[in-house]
Amino acid sequence: MSRERGTRKVPSAAERGPVSHALFRVVRLHRMLAGQLLRDLGLHRGQELLLMHLWDSGPARQTELTAVLDSDSATITRMVQRLEKAGLVERTPDPRDGRATLVSSTSAGDAVRAEIERMWNDLEASTVGDLPPDVLTPLLDALARIETNLAASVAKS
Repeated sequence: MSRERGTRKVPSAAERGPVSHALFRVVRLHRMLAGQLLRDLGLHRGQELLLMHLWDSGPARQTELTAVLDSDSATITRMVQRLEKAGLVERTPDPRDGRATLVSSTSAGDAVRAEIERMWNDLEASTVGDLPPDVLTPLLDALARIETNLAASVAKS
């Protein structure tokens, strides 16, 4: 038997994990909306994060992108290939290590920055909605603590 929590039913198997169940629902919807907004820009989820890293840090090895985006090398390779095909990034040999490749944003990649910033602004507005500003700081603090807790648990396993 499931119980009501707000307007959502928490399945009986998740009654001992109401925060985890709520996070799962919120993250799922957030990812869906982000995906829709990115599709409008011709991008897939995660590609904007890769571009953001390049804009902030400059050219990067794919191994660095794998670590920064907390992904696997096959996913990053596909992502870079798609972005390269779209003309948003380019790969060049690393002058310090000819075996390695550097990924850089192109002028076309730099040109989509304003659109991605607008997309993130729209995503934030949809996410926050009418929450009053005095709620946002404690919410961000709580989410940071949750992230720390989860990262510690992942590191143990």
